[in-house]
Amino acid sequence: MKFSFLIYSYFPFGGQQRDFLRIANECVNRGHQVDVYVLRWQGEVPENLNLIKVPVNAWTRVKLYQNYTKWVAKAIADAEPSTIVGFNKMPLLDIYFAADPCFAEKAKTQRGYYYKLTPRYRHFYSYEKAIFGPKETTQTLILSPQQREAFERHYPGCDDRLHNLPPGIAIDRKVESRELATRQQFRKEFNIGDDDLLLLQIGSGFKVKGVDRSLAAMASLPEHLLERTKFMLVGQDKTATVSRLARRLGLAKKLTILPGRDDIPRFLAGADLLVHPAYVESAGYVLLESTIAGLPVLTTASCGYSFHIEKAQSGKVCANPFQQLELNEKLASMLDSIKDADWSENGLNYGKQADLYSMPQTAADLIEEFAVKS
Repeated sequence: MKFSFLIYSYFPFGGQQRDFLRIANECVNRGHQVDVYVLRWQGEVPENLNLIKVPVNAWTRVKLYQNYTKWVAKAIADAEPSTIVGFNKMPLLDIYFAADPCFAEKAKTQRGYYYKLTPRYRHFYSYEKAIFGPKETTQTLILSPQQREAFERHYPGCDDRLHNLPPGIAIDRKVESRELATRQQFRKEFNIGDDDLLLLQIGSGFKVKGVDRSLAAMASLPEHLLERTKFMLVGQDKTATVSRLARRLGLAKKLTILPGRDDIPRFLAGADLLVHPAYVESAGYVLLESTIAGLPVLTTASCGYSFHIEKAQSGKVCANPFQQLELNEKLASMLDSIKDADWSENGLNYGKQADLYSMPQTAADLIEEFAVKS
């Protein structure tokens, strides 16, 4: 079979992008042809994918996406018939992989009334409605219960076109136990003492990941914890805003910011606690990657995979609606009891028992099934 995969931008360290590439590779390994239409591609291009860079430009992101859609629509119409699989919301799609949360829900809960009067709102809402509207037929692969609830709430009748996927954690992230040697080597490299407490946050897009919440919670720690605590941020985004906030909170000397990288398991082994108080997150693979590596997690209920943290008992989850005071209190209490708690062992056990690794295979199964039916 032939598939056309549509994604605006690829870079190696985004969750959406990693999911796209793993699903594309799984389809190719099954003998299918995969054309990929992309605006920007950062990093090595796999030889087994037919990469097509869409040659359009625009002054605004909305216009750029509209130009992309028009160009791709014509290119696909002129090419051999294929099943169209999208990783961003847009018209044209036979199948949508829901890497992003519900836009209508986000606009309602995180934006003011006048946002709905903007061209940006009209564009993104129309592109989402082209997938979930009552007359549409696009099949959607979803990652979490939160997504299902939001899409069904804003687009009644779409429920029979929503299909659950298991997580797709890379199997090489699964470990039997925390590696003491790796931890010691990591902490020596970054000058972290045996008695220091290292908070780790991982993710591209610092604003939506709630880095401001993390720093505020750290700044609120009682002195006996704050003096021992360091914060490490790893991800792809502009750093100036984070650095300014850290200086304002008196945390500049305790903060290390590193770009996205491939050796994340070393960081999971070397840290004491993952903090991930995201404003909104469809899934949040880093929550599960940390859990199965034995690193305790502090996150928010707005993350799609936060229910895994509760199920595994591998950390704590702040309730919705978010309250900074709750995050502050949970951070302090977790750091106070980090050495005696069962979160690490619980996470390791969860990684050995649960189905956390088969998303690419399940997604490819569903894509094949829908392609045959279309």
